[in-house]
Amino acid sequence: MAKSTKKKDPFKLVLVLTLVVGILGACALYGSFAIERQRSERLQAMTDQVIAENSQAQQEYEQALAAFEAEQVNGTNQAWPQPAGSGWEIVDLTSYPLESVTTRTINRQDALYNGMLLVNEWHSRPEDFREDQLVGVAKATDRAISVRNSSVLAFPDAVNAFREAIMDAKGQNLENYVAYEGYRTYDEQNALFQKEMEKYKNLAYEDQVARAKKNVNYPGTSEYNSGQTLRMILYKKDDAAVNNLKFFESEQGQWLYENSWKYGIVFRFPLADYPLKGTADKSYKTGVSVKLQAFRYVGKGNAAVMHALDLCLEEYLDYLAEHPHIAVFEDGTLRYEIVRENVGNGDPFTVHVTTKNGVQNTVTSLDNMGYAVSVFEY
Repeated sequence: MAKSTKKKDPFKLVLVLTLVVGILGACALYGSFAIERQRSERLQAMTDQVIAENSQAQQEYEQALAAFEAEQVNGTNQAWPQPAGSGWEIVDLTSYPLESVTTRTINRQDALYNGMLLVNEWHSRPEDFREDQLVGVAKATDRAISVRNSSVLAFPDAVNAFREAIMDAKGQNLENYVAYEGYRTYDEQNALFQKEMEKYKNLAYEDQVARAKKNVNYPGTSEYNSGQTLRMILYKKDDAAVNNLKFFESEQGQWLYENSWKYGIVFRFPLADYPLKGTADKSYKTGVSVKLQAFRYVGKGNAAVMHALDLCLEEYLDYLAEHPHIAVFEDGTLRYEIVRENVGNGDPFTVHVTTKNGVQNTVTSLDNMGYAVSVFEY
């Protein structure tokens, strides 16, 4: 039987191979699309999860931040020593750094007259002291404060503080306050000193000076040369009952002595039982042993500390030298943060200040000893 000699059709073979390759390619492409879709879906799920986790973390952070800010609304750091929570308290923060700190550059003339300039027997007022910012007490207060005459001058911050105090006193029917004396020029102080020396003209010059200094400050060292102080009296025209009253035996005098610190004013020269019985003698620090009705502006934060610790100005500056960073609390609430730092005699000078939440006002004042006292009010 003859063997078949039929040949395979090459065209059909190529076609079959092409179809097979096409099918395989389609399967591969489909598989690739499926894998890519699966990968994309997996990636999207992971992305959605990360976004959700980040959103939750952000919400938790914002809640924690809000809670922290609520606790810190008055600037108090919970790590600080905590006050007992009653009355005025001073907390020593010397071992704690100033927080949210930045620097501020200040001109000397902008800081010389803010209340803390020490002028006494041992600290003559600085040579760059100027008088151009002094104002008439009567005119600056629209005569809310009565004066002996138009020559009664002081610096604006002091005048504003005295005006606030006197107006509140008047609101309690305490009247007839008069600012009898304010700023003295160097020449005026020198004239007073020379007049006092004349009393001892039979003595040697050194003895004349020593005797005169017991009653009158040497020119440039008088509290009245600071521009921050007013001598207060009581006076009412044609009213002998008022005019004959001793200031601190009157209701007006006692009120001012007991409340002036609330306005940033302190009684400058406490003596034993003067102005009121029980007053501690500070003459060994102030160098003044005569009875003067002198009230001095220092600023509310500084006055609060001086009142709470029963310190005169010299004692307060000594206290800040030992405790250069303090916090002042009233009934557990932070009212002031105070920092003293060495700035030398440069002009301008740089101080560190805080930008913490709750700070309402910052006042920097030079103390005439190369230091600046910055008070942050909350």
